[in-house]
Amino acid sequence: MQMFRSMQPARLSLDPGRLIRLAALALAFVAGAAQAALPIQHWTTASGARVYFVRADAIPMLDVSVEFDAGSRFDPADKAGLASFANAMLARGTEAANGDAALDEAEIAERFARIGAQRGGGAGDDRAGLTLRTLTSQPELDEAVSLLARILAAPSFPQEVLEREKLRWIQATREAQTKPETIARRAFGELTYGAHPYGREATDLTLAAIGRDDLVRFYRDRYDAAHAVVAMIGAIDRAQAEAIAERLTRNLPAGAERPALPKVEPLARAAERRIAHPASQSHILIGAPAIERGHPDFFPLFVGNYVLGGGGFVSRLYNEVREKRGLAYSVYAYFSPQLQPGPFTIGLQTQKAQTAEALKVVRETLERLVREGPTEEELAAAKSNLVGGFALRIDSNRKILDNLAMIGFYRLPLDYLDRWTDRVSAVTLEQVREAFARHVKPDALATVVVGDGERPDAAAGAEHHL
Repeated sequence: MQMFRSMQPARLSLDPGRLIRLAALALAFVAGAAQAALPIQHWTTASGARVYFVRADAIPMLDVSVEFDAGSRFDPADKAGLASFANAMLARGTEAANGDAALDEAEIAERFARIGAQRGGGAGDDRAGLTLRTLTSQPELDEAVSLLARILAAPSFPQEVLEREKLRWIQATREAQTKPETIARRAFGELTYGAHPYGREATDLTLAAIGRDDLVRFYRDRYDAAHAVVAMIGAIDRAQAEAIAERLTRNLPAGAERPALPKVEPLARAAERRIAHPASQSHILIGAPAIERGHPDFFPLFVGNYVLGGGGFVSRLYNEVREKRGLAYSVYAYFSPQLQPGPFTIGLQTQKAQTAEALKVVRETLERLVREGPTEEELAAAKSNLVGGFALRIDSNRKILDNLAMIGFYRLPLDYLDRWTDRVSAVTLEQVREAFARHVKPDALATVVVGDGERPDAAAGAEHHL
């Protein structure tokens, strides 16, 4: 449940002409992205990294991600935020290596900007890594790949930059800790996962405890080729892709054995936490651990959840909570499968005075779906909308790259995207009902309310926090 978890591109000062060119070329890809199945090529580098490559010649660009089994689930409890901090520090400087001079953060940013390349990165619960978008023309491609390889193989973690960035992160975390959405997310992680690493959030105290030795050790233990996945899509051939993958992974650290993690335990009973806050609205999260990535019930749950709250304007929660009663501007539900069971989550915001009514409607709507399942009409509409919208899931190089990285990291079948619409179409009413009955227990969900701190009279075992 890390705060710093998004895989966002770094903010680079790019040449305006190059930016316009990149944007125009990217738009050209959208029209043809979903016209045919994606021919994913897969191999393993000499260093043991797994590679997933799609050739796409429509635009002269290459998108690359290098991800590692280096997520926040390996953070020590007293140093939560370590995985994200280590990842963010990778591009803050490089050591001199293999005849190349050391680079500081300004030089790294300037070199990427000069060739019109974009670098990104981030860390989540399971994985962490870096991304690159570059033109495939020479010498831009060679320079971009060389820079990324140096960042991955020889980060210097400069002490002065570490202190500056740590202070910035601590200040941002302290500010975030006052916001109702952050408070709700933190409490939700604690209620749903307890002491399991999936339930942890970085705090100002855990960030303050992180030192340079921690960053270096985490990098050397976790950023190894044997636990790396390289994803690529762009206008290069197989030979070029193989050379790039070797270049990016051949000088990575040796790594260390991954420690065993505790099992994610299902909730035995309902738990509710109310936290008073001066915000005008109550921020509400409801849910529990559900399924891991690759679980056979994923597609029945995915389709059924579209009916419940994943379908936006056409979902039951939206209709019951907003359209009929005006209790919230938006309400949503989703499953987030991970290496271990990730959360099923329902979320909304409502006026404090309407908190009790909103909770009642949400719970009744969920209970009805779990008990009865969707109607035939709802199921047919959900499948039609999902299948019809599939093209939008792979309508850009970046979206395809994200899918390749997911397939590689979680070891999903190479034809996962090819069979996606067929698997959605094959979902039956019985499968949805049975999957929800197995994985969603309305009487064993965690509920967090931030805003309205009044303890409900009927909430047995409820927690009340001021």
